[in-house]
Amino acid sequence: MTGRLKYVKRENRQVVAVQLALDTTGFTYRKWGSLQTCKAGDWIVNNDGDIYTVDGGTFERTYRQTEYGMYVKVAPVWAEVAGEAGCVQTKEGTTHYVAGDYLVFNEDQGGDAYAVSVGKFESMYKPAE
Repeated sequence: MTGRLKYVKRENRQVVAVQLALDTTGFTYRKWGSLQTCKAGDWIVNNDGDIYTVDGGTFERTYRQTEYGMYVKVAPVWAEVAGEAGCVQTKEGTTHYVAGDYLVFNEDQGGDAYAVSVGKFESMYKPAE
């Protein structure tokens, strides 16, 4: 792994999101090479055609509404390039990644992790100033 750096979301990278605000036990789905689980209160996100869920607490802490149904991530992330393939445990399940992908953390000490391909990460994020 290389050093972990702080990044912010590019201003033009909004997502469409809907909260799963229903009386439900949630659902499971297959993504990122593993089974993912979402629960009541989580958010279903459309990030430029990439559909996934985000833990309710994480979403509320890191995103802000820009217009009805549209949100932008306002909290910084900390990320490092993976030196080899592996997997990371997320709040929704497990995400598999390859060498060169970014391991991304919503918490500066490394908590609330996920992985993003290098091309996608660099199009969505920029180094924090």
